[in-house]
Amino acid sequence: MKFLLDTHTVIWAVYDQELLSPHVRQILELSDHEMIVSAATAWEISTKYRLGKLPGAKILAEDFVSVVSQSGYSLLAISPEHALRAGRLQGNHKDPFDRMLAAQAIHEDLILLSNDVNLDPFGVRREW
Repeated sequence: MKFLLDTHTVIWAVYDQELLSPHVRQILELSDHEMIVSAATAWEISTKYRLGKLPGAKILAEDFVSVVSQSGYSLLAISPEHALRAGRLQGNHKDPFDRMLAAQAIHEDLILLSNDVNLDPFGVRREW
């Protein structure tokens, strides 16, 4: 199976796995699953780190690609199709990072590992 990790899932997987649900910890431990991290997550982490909203995420903000690679995760670029789908998603959820992750999960047929129930109206397959 292929999973897209929400930004908080990546942060918790790197810094404090106890914050992840037991179900997500189990999924991350199984080597037969493909774990994917979006470029939108790099964008969100670096933005929030710069603004002082994620002061503890220095390693991810400064060396994102290496940390993600060492964790065994694949990177997913943002394509024009992803951007168009994110812009067209119906609903009141205004966070551009979440809209992009939802669009990518839908477009790439990925299960989104997220505790954010506000993503459900977009029609994503979400597990937590």
